[in-house]
Amino acid sequence: MSKLVLALPKGRLLKEVSGLLLSANLIDKPIEEGRKLVLETEKFKILLAKPKDVPMLVESGFADVGVSGWDTIWESQREVLEILDLKVGFCRICIAGFPESVSNYPNLSSIKVATKYPNIARTYFEQKGVKPFVYVMNGSVELAPVIGLTDYILDLVQTGRTLRENGLVVVEEISTSTARLIAGRESFYLKNEEILSLAEKLHQAVETSF
Repeated sequence: MSKLVLALPKGRLLKEVSGLLLSANLIDKPIEEGRKLVLETEKFKILLAKPKDVPMLVESGFADVGVSGWDTIWESQREVLEILDLKVGFCRICIAGFPESVSNYPNLSSIKVATKYPNIARTYFEQKGVKPFVYVMNGSVELAPVIGLTDYILDLVQTGRTLRENGLVVVEEISTSTARLIAGRESFYLKNEEILSLAEKLHQAVETSF
C-alpha cells in the first residue's frame, strides 16, 4: 500500500503540527524545516510547502491530505474537504483602522481596504452589500492607513501589538482561523480508510492536548 502524501506548511505552523503528529505517534521525531522539501517517514511522504500552496497541492492530487490555516483555505477558494480542526495556529481575521474610523464603518456603502487576502475581502464585503476597493499588499498592510492609501485593512490579528504600535484598532472581527486537516476529493474516495485513520489519531491527540 502506498504511503499517504501529506503537505505541511513551512513556517510558524510547522512546529505545532509536528507536535500533534508526534503526540499521535504518527511520526517518531519532530519535523524540522530545512533545505530538504520532501521527507519520507514510515507512514508518510511529506511535502514541505509554502502555506498558500498547500490547498493547491491537495486539490490537484499531488498531496492526499494537508494542513492549512482556515484563512488560507478561504482565500485560496480551492475545492478541498475539511476533515478536522486541529485547534492550533489560532488567530483572528479582522478589519482594522484608526479609532476615528470606527463610527463610520457600519454605514459605509463602499470601502477602501488593504489586505493580503483579496478574495476574502471581496467576498465578505460584497455579501454585506458594500462595494470593496481592494488594494493588495504583500508586506505590512498596516502601512496603508498610516500613509492614507486606505482607511481600513483586513488582516490576521494574533496579539494586536502591531496594530497598537501603528495607532490602529480592531473595527470588526469577521472570523477566527485555526489549522485544519484537509483532503482532496479523489484521494478521500480512493484512500478513505487511511485518511479517516489519520484523522482519528489526530483527533485523539488534539483532545489530549486541549
